[in-house]
Order: sequence, then structure tokens, then C-alpha cells
Amino acid sequence: MGNVNIGAKDQSSTSYNLGVTMGQTAAQSFSSSGYYVLAGFQYIHTIIPFRFTISDTTINLGTLTPSTPSTATTTLTVSFGAAGQYQVTAIEETKLQTLNGGASIADTTCDGGGCTETSAAVWSSSSIYGFGYNMTGNDIPADFTNSTYYRPFPDRSAAESPAVVMSSTNVGKNRQSTMTFKANISGTQTAGSYGTIVNFVATPSY
Repeated sequence: MGNVNIGAKDQSSTSYNLGVTMGQTAAQSFSSSGYYVLAGFQYIHTIIPFRFTISDTTINLGTLTPSTPSTATTTLTVSFGAAGQYQVTAIEETKLQTLNGGASIADTTCDGGGCTETSAAVWSSSSIYGFGYNMTGNDIPADFTNSTYYRPFPDRSAAESPAVVMSSTNVGKNRQSTMTFKANISGTQTAGSYGTIVNFVATPSY
């Protein structure tokens, strides 16, 4: 039995699994210095384990042509079945740069310089250069109004903080969002192979 109670047990049949608790007299959260206890009721006994997956971990933007934006996508999937909140953050280790660090592609500022690491703006002009990302799908920040809205990644090498790209206080299974990476270069960009690492961290809180 999973509870100190008059009756608590997981029961099952061919098609169903059922968790039962009866007679709970103290169902709430309790805390003191150094301790936090969630007591009672079946919402604590989640049937959806916390899980985070990334569909593609190697993103190839191909050969970049000046003033011709290149994009590639990956899908983020989160399952969260507890009382509390989850969030997914992202940060680039450096700007897109050559292997020896001799040249880099600046992070986008979007059309008219309107976007920041925490606020998306329209980036549709082919004469605005840089590297950034768009989010569509479930549990994404509200500033990603549509597929033309982009942000630059925060840069760890510049001591910037990770940005939240997914979050929710609701229980959910297989919540999916699509991240679109975009790069656009000028005709004076130094030739070479460019790359960076983008780190994602998924954190549940209860």
C-alpha cells in the first residue's frame, strides 16, 4: 500500500489501471525549514512521468547564400503530470562562429532592431543579417505571435542568462513545439564552416 490510510491500492484489469485512496484527512502541502511534503489525493500519484525529448540534435543550415535566409527545425516534446510547473530553457554557448573563432555571424536584431533574447519581433527582411530562432506549437512564450517572429539566442560567452522557450503549469502529455533556426548573411561574410552548441534544460517543479 502506498498510503497510511483506511484503503489505498493500485488495481488493474486487462484494459485499465486504477489508483485508489480513501479516508484522507490531511490532503495539502506542508513545509518547514528544509522540508516540503505533498500529502494526499491522487493528483500527487501521477501516471504521466516527466519526459523531455528533442527530435533532431544536429541542425544543418546548409550552404549559406548572401541575402537568402536558411532555416532548419527541431521538435521539442514534453510530458508533465504533476502539480507544479515545468519549463524548458535554451542558450547558445557562443555565436555561430568558425572552428578557430576567427569569424562569427552576429545574433539577429530582427527588422528594425526590434527583438531581444526575451522578446520576439518580425524578421522577414532579407537585408537583415544574423542568427535566431522562432517557436510555434504548445506552451511557447506569447511573444512568438506567428512564424515571422524571431528572437536571438542568449549567449553564454557573453554572460547572458538562458531564455524560456516552453513552460506550463498544466498537466500534459506529449506537448510539442517546433523551433526554427534561421541564419542570413551578407555578401561580406567571411567564408568558412560555422557552428555553435545550443543547450536545452528541461526542469520540473512541484
